[in-house]
Amino acid sequence: MPPALSPASASPEPGAPAGWPLHNTERRGFASDNYSGAHPEVIAALAAANGGHQTAYGADEYTARLEAEMRRLFGDGVEAYPVFNGTGANVLSLQSLLPRWGAVVCAQTAHINVDENGAPERVGGMKLLAVPTEDGKLTPELIDREAWGWGDEHRAQPLAVSLTQTTELGTRYSVDELRAITQHAHSLGMKVHMDGARLANAAAGLDVPVRAFTRDAGIDILSFGGTKNGMLFGECVVALNPDPAHGLAYLRKMNMQLASKMRFVSAQFLALLEDDLWLRSAAHANAMAARLRAAVEGLDGVELTQETQSNGVFAVLPEGVADRLRERFAFYDWDASRREVRWMCSFDTTPEDVDAFSAALREELAR
Repeated sequence: MPPALSPASASPEPGAPAGWPLHNTERRGFASDNYSGAHPEVIAALAAANGGHQTAYGADEYTARLEAEMRRLFGDGVEAYPVFNGTGANVLSLQSLLPRWGAVVCAQTAHINVDENGAPERVGGMKLLAVPTEDGKLTPELIDREAWGWGDEHRAQPLAVSLTQTTELGTRYSVDELRAITQHAHSLGMKVHMDGARLANAAAGLDVPVRAFTRDAGIDILSFGGTKNGMLFGECVVALNPDPAHGLAYLRKMNMQLASKMRFVSAQFLALLEDDLWLRSAAHANAMAARLRAAVEGLDGVELTQETQSNGVFAVLPEGVADRLRERFAFYDWDASRREVRWMCSFDTTPEDVDAFSAALREELAR
């Protein structure tokens, strides 16, 4: 990674500690949509929610209003459970669907399989049955590779499917693809979870109501992402077809995901949802990724490896180019063995950021 830079010389925000900010606020990159700060409207919502006292552990006015907002988006009868982070949301969601002997079919690239350090299996107590995919997306046929063995006491029982929308490879399920998967899974007696860490990017790209590709498409439970889309922290588990026996309230506490000052998670979601800031921010991130793809597509030595359907661009670069480019812009290798990299855009990525990055890439390719 590039060397650390000294703090920016700009004047600190009013009320900030002396010597702050500690980082160069002009440093930009394409490593992750987690690298960006919080959206100013989210920070403003947190400040506005900060006055006075509110009942703890979710019995506050902001969380009650968030429940109403989720019903507006997904329909009557849904239940919302704000949590701290995406891993917690996924583990909690899947636990609520499964008995102790249950297993989850997922893509091999799924976050629950690659990036959660065994939490679904060690904390959640479930077996993951990972299936290789070309583009991060499951199909009924791919699910069938692991959806077998019911009644065999020697095998963890495949009782749930986990999908990621958008996927870790930046690809997006269509409404019809999701319906085909959920119908197939339900016909086998399996429930369907959606990891929606980048749900907003999918909604902006599909340009349909979020209910159309979640509840109406047959998804049973959703991890609704906020952190990658401008929140300071927090995600929300949304039970779209709640079962009275799911135990989500108890599981949330057991999994250390129950916020005592929950109003500060809920207030952030309200800032995103109530005036469609979540969609506007995600649409902007998607547009910046499309701009980046257009800028690098066709460059000699650049091989784009996935369709750009959300806010990520995946490419293979010539030997040494990525390391030199990282001296100026942060980004990650995706598959170092084949020199594949990932470039992520965020709600605060600017056209100037994209243009500067693509110009730097052209310079390195010419060396």
